[in-house]
Amino acid sequence: MGKALDGVKILDFTHVQSGPTCTQLLAWFGADVIKVEKAGEGDATRGQLRDIDGVDSLYFTMLNHNKRSITVNTKDPKGKEVLVRLIKECDVLVENFAPGALDRMGFSWEKIQELNPRMIMASVKGFGPGPYEDCKVYENVAQCAGGAASTTGFDDGPPLVTGAQIGDSGTGLHLALGIVAALYQRNTTGRGQKVLAAMQDAVLNLCRVKLRDQQRLDRTHVLKEYPQYPDGKFGDAVPRAGNASGGGQPGWILKCKGWETDPNAYIYFITQAPVWGAICKVIGQEDWITDPEYATPPARLKHLKKIFDRIEQWTMTKTKFEAMDILNKYDIPCGPILSMKEIAEEPALRATGTVVEVDHPTRGKYLTVGNPIKLSDSITEVTRSPLLGEHTEEVLAQLGYSKGEIEELRAAKVI
Repeated sequence: MGKALDGVKILDFTHVQSGPTCTQLLAWFGADVIKVEKAGEGDATRGQLRDIDGVDSLYFTMLNHNKRSITVNTKDPKGKEVLVRLIKECDVLVENFAPGALDRMGFSWEKIQELNPRMIMASVKGFGPGPYEDCKVYENVAQCAGGAASTTGFDDGPPLVTGAQIGDSGTGLHLALGIVAALYQRNTTGRGQKVLAAMQDAVLNLCRVKLRDQQRLDRTHVLKEYPQYPDGKFGDAVPRAGNASGGGQPGWILKCKGWETDPNAYIYFITQAPVWGAICKVIGQEDWITDPEYATPPARLKHLKKIFDRIEQWTMTKTKFEAMDILNKYDIPCGPILSMKEIAEEPALRATGTVVEVDHPTRGKYLTVGNPIKLSDSITEVTRSPLLGEHTEEVLAQLGYSKGEIEELRAAKVI
């Protein structure tokens, strides 16, 4: 069975997280991803957050599966010639350098187009065109600049960043879609193009419901589904909403049995209108079904704190999994707060390939995430990340270099 991106060649100039997330996803779909690294050093994450001395870190391995690694001294003229051949052979160049880095290497967009008019050049930047376009951006900066931090946390506390890497990995996912779209358009036009994913833009795209709420707040000066209603005050910007759902179905995180010693003994509970009667019966509060103060969604908005306090009295008598079993019988929307340990040990996630065990020649076996997108006719096989420069000779041979020429490049420390 073939892969969706069989035959597509990716020249991977990315490092750390945002770019490697993008190219790993393309590799999972079958693209041949050639990761260009500096000899002796490689991607900075190879050595970051190491748990085994002298071995590629989990940070690197979990972002660079299914790729090939070559080492090239891009400052050497012969190294630049290697890059010229790669650009001519590949379909896509992906980079997340600082602004202007490729130009300084001698590979401007105009030069790339001259070498390969069909080349797609895809870039991750911190900001799009504007006052901050030359600023260096990392994960948490992107979350702050994209609107996530100001709307995350509780109203009486500071802004918070989320543990989900929506700035780095989120931008990589956006860039991958842009690349696939550009490849598809090239089938019609025959031309390559530039693809840009700015981290601020990607975070904002994931925070669109908060931009929605900003406009509602501007118009009505209140957001009734937020915990500040009805007793709190609203300012001129969308406030932090704790664990409120951010939509028309009120939800909150509630304690479950064992919460005193288990920091993850909680469940997310949504008081969806169609199952309100079932909720009342489950928690033993049947009178709320007909009580005018609770019978309709608008009426309940004034009493959400009291409602969730009452539901929590019930959830605290059950483990989060016991509560799930009971609530699911009535189609009451809910979900357990799963720790990373629980996720790592969940058999269903192993069965679907969402969590995968990989064997590495120096690290041994480790767990990683698999492809989150499943195609029925393009099965993802997660292969280990490459050792530094592992495929240099293989790739150069495919570019037409002879064994003698490869030895000369190695002797000159070009590779």
